[in-house]
Amino acid sequence: MVSVNKLAQVLAEELIRRKDYYRVGVEKLPSGAKVIDTGLEAHGGYEAGLMVTRIAMGGAGTARLQYADYGGVKLPAVVVSTDYPAIALFGAQLAGWKIKPEGYSADSSGPARALSLKPKEVFQKIEYKDEADVAVILLETEEKPPDAAAHYIAERCGVKPENVYMVLTSTRSVAGMVQISGRIVETGLFRLDVLGLDPKKVLYGAGIAPVMPVHNDPGKAMGRAEDALTYGGVTSYVVDEAEDVLKKIAEKAPSTNCKDYGKTSYEIYKAVDFDFTRIDPALFAPAAISLTSARTGATFTYGEVNDEIIRQSMK
Repeated sequence: MVSVNKLAQVLAEELIRRKDYYRVGVEKLPSGAKVIDTGLEAHGGYEAGLMVTRIAMGGAGTARLQYADYGGVKLPAVVVSTDYPAIALFGAQLAGWKIKPEGYSADSSGPARALSLKPKEVFQKIEYKDEADVAVILLETEEKPPDAAAHYIAERCGVKPENVYMVLTSTRSVAGMVQISGRIVETGLFRLDVLGLDPKKVLYGAGIAPVMPVHNDPGKAMGRAEDALTYGGVTSYVVDEAEDVLKKIAEKAPSTNCKDYGKTSYEIYKAVDFDFTRIDPALFAPAAISLTSARTGATFTYGEVNDEIIRQSMK
């Protein structure tokens, strides 16, 4: 088994070593833990965002930038791929651990989850647990973490505080928008899991999603980031499963199945006062998805990119 934390540590050290190039801020806390700021106070940018995306996948995937056309609007887009879908996406990139030492709280994702096993049921499903003496974590936050956060993470991951790396990302930064669009393949796998597909049967995954312009309003920034996935994201998977099973799942997988499809994500969020439990979960899915049976080579593609919503989202 690959170690997502050891692979991600190499990338985190690269950010630290070339901090001026990546335009990130680096700080060492009293415990010795390293904090890498990619967009709170630091400038960050596209290159930092691509590195954060790779770190989020535990170093078990790739991310690069290209340009794509959305009905005449040309935007940068992140292309992501992994040969370890269950481990890279569910074992690392998936969000699902609240970091909450006294006086601080942040949502987290990244490979440190594979040491703390948060949430436990996810790791039971993919049958993976990392073994490493370092913990690398992404904190989606607007506030720098105190040293107590490093101790909190270290204790639950079974590592020394000085071996904790905390990568900070904000939706209101370019790097933050890049790494959210870089979750497109994870978004698709999450939807497939909800529909009953065993993530361990997914052999390869790839996808692309536009990087939307930043916005100072947190709600609108969040809406744009979701629109990039829901209306602009395209994914492909090779799965060790029978054709009839894949066809039924593929039909239900794209965001076109959402009852609120056709509205921008910000409109949907605002209508429920940003209470995400009141949103049709089918919204959190790629715009288009392709499933290929590794057994026969048959491919089933459903959904489509919605250029109009992408344009509306940027107004």
